[in-house]
Amino acid sequence: FSYLQKKRRAATARRQHLKSAMLQLAVSEIEKEAAAKEVEKQNYLAEHCPPLSLPGSMQELQELCKKLHAKIEAVDEERYDTEVKLQKTNKELEDLSQKLFDLRGKFKRPPLRRVRMSADAMLRALLGSKHKVCMDLRANLKQVKKEDTEKEKDLRDVGDWRKNIEEKSGMEGRKKMFEAGE
Repeated sequence: FSYLQKKRRAATARRQHLKSAMLQLAVSEIEKEAAAKEVEKQNYLAEHCPPLSLPGSMQELQELCKKLHAKIEAVDEERYDTEVKLQKTNKELEDLSQKLFDLRGKFKRPPLRRVRMSADAMLRALLGSKHKVCMDLRANLKQVKKEDTEKEKDLRDVGDWRKNIEEKSGMEGRKKMFEAGE
């Protein structure tokens, strides 16, 4: 029993030692990366941004300001162009991913809730404040006068179907049907 406890303690101690060693190694790597980034930044600034030498006269200062403004405008235009390109590619990516999703045929159903809403409230929600008409469907219907056709008159003349059956029942009715068939 004590042997298992000693073994577990040794395994835990070893795990903790390995963990601390990995953390120390990670910290040193992060510090190296930060130093390398700083050196790279300094090199880039030295290459692209020459040291500023301020001229003595007002005329030369104005010329320098004009040059700086021109550079700022050029960089701004370039930044705007790259932002537009990025937005365009993002939109294309979204469209393509949507097409891919549609082609796979797996649709994620949104969670739907039941909402009790009258037709007026629905139209008000869709149309906003423009909707002021009451939703009375029967009010907009036309009155249509029905014209009697010959078929309808014939149907009315036949009358009740029960009377017709009673007339055909029994021997008399069969005799009439037989005579009508000849």
